[in-house]
Formats: sequence, structure tokens, C-alpha cells
Amino acid sequence: MKTIFEEVSTESRSSINVMINPNLSDFYYWHFHPEIELVFIEGVVNGIRHIGNHISKYSNGDIALIGSNIPHLNFDYQVKGSYKKSVIQFLPEVFEFSLKEVEEFSKISEILQLARHGLCFGERTKNRLGKRIHTLNQKKGIYRLLELIDILHTLAILNDYSLLHQKPFENEFKRKEQTRLKTINQYITNHYNKKISLEKISEVAGMTPPAFCRYFKKMTKLTFSQFLNHYRIDIAKKLLLNGRNVSEAGFESGFESLSYFNRVFNKVTLENPSTFQLRHNLN
Repeated sequence: MKTIFEEVSTESRSSINVMINPNLSDFYYWHFHPEIELVFIEGVVNGIRHIGNHISKYSNGDIALIGSNIPHLNFDYQVKGSYKKSVIQFLPEVFEFSLKEVEEFSKISEILQLARHGLCFGERTKNRLGKRIHTLNQKKGIYRLLELIDILHTLAILNDYSLLHQKPFENEFKRKEQTRLKTINQYITNHYNKKISLEKISEVAGMTPPAFCRYFKKMTKLTFSQFLNHYRIDIAKKLLLNGRNVSEAGFESGFESLSYFNRVFNKVTLENPSTFQLRHNLN
């Protein structure tokens, strides 16, 4: 199975990336990244939990903690109907100094070490922490970091988790492919708000356009234009949540036509941008 490296971009200089409802239900996104990831999804009767070599079904939502560079599938793959998903991503270095020097962080140190196995959590944890995970995006700066610290500490002391692998999972993905995927993702991160031609992205990857198209489709299960649209819609969601109007979000995320932006947004999220923004402002 091929895997894609995901380049995680955070708001400004924040050490924590928060994504709310990144709708990927028809997007087979088998990927990995150096950031540790905390996922909470609710409103799903039955879903697939695929982390590393572990595959299982979850019901009535799920909370999982995924260690650095463990490949995983998006939790909403092929999920039907409405649901709510929050994805929290942060680098291990965020806690590195504190974990070594401060006794009060010992429980967090333990849970992050166990995250290298992949962890899923029970109903007690969903009930205790679900709402707090969903509202983490409402906190800014130091208050977001403090809330994440408390969430991780609570995950540890509840002792309501299962290991998904007996040993810490080792990513065997070839370094050459990691480098190529990282280069492609970095170029998209730096240029998503401009026109990216197939010829240019193929050149960045060091491939001919036909070879790049075959390679990219095999790696991501999407054409490059489909992937780029998903990426831009995720950027647009963040802009809408940060107060941009629909026109600003569309053009700043790289869409050259407002009508096309509305059409793609609706196809990816199953709602239009203004409805998305209003719904989140009311929550």
C-alpha cells in the first residue's frame, strides 16, 4: 500500500494545528506526518480505524492518539451522513523540554510514549473529553497550549485506552519517497494560492507529466487537481472560521473563480461556504 507524506501547516507560528470537520469521506487519504495526532469523531454509527498495521471498526464515534510518522487512514473514509470531526496535530518537540525536566508532566510523557503504538480510547474518555477536543480551536495562543496539556494529562490518568500495536510502530516507507512527497507537499504549501500547472509540479517532482500523473494517482488515489482542490478547501475553511467572507476565502485559498469555489466547496463538504461559516459561528 502506498502512503503519502503530509506537510502540516499551522496558523502563523502556532505549535498546534487544529482542523474542524475536514470532510474527507470520499477521499482515501492514507498518510503520515511527524506530528502527533489526536482525533475525535462523533455522529458515526460505524467507521474504520486503520492505524499502522491495525484495522478495526469503531462505533458511536472514536478517539485516537497517533504517534509521530505512523501511517493512518482518515477516520471518516466512506462515512455517510452528518458527523463532526476534530483533528489536533502537534510536534513531539512541543513538550520535549518539559517532559524531561518537570515531574508534573510525567503522565503526559507516558501517554505520548504509548502513542508510538497507536491508542484508541473508550466511552468514558469520549464523554469526558469529546466536547473539549471539539472546542480547542476556539482557544488561542497560550490558552490553546494549556488546554491541550490538560487534555493529554486527562487522557493519561483516565487509563481508558487500548494499544493498537504490541510494539512501537516503525514506518518503513522508503526515504526517497518520503523526500519526493515532502517536496511536492512543500511546493503546494508555498504556492496553493497561485496557479500550479501540471508541468510545474511535475518538474518539482523530477518527473515527466504523464509519469507524475500515474505516480500521484497511485499514491493518493486522487488526480493532482482533485488533491489540490481538497487542500485549498481545507485552507478556505480555516479562513472562513477566522472571519474572512466567502469571496476572500475563495480567492485567498487559490480559486480563480468564485462560482467554481462554491461548486467545489459544496462537493467536498456537502454544504456551501456561507452555511459552513454560519453553522460554526452559531456553535
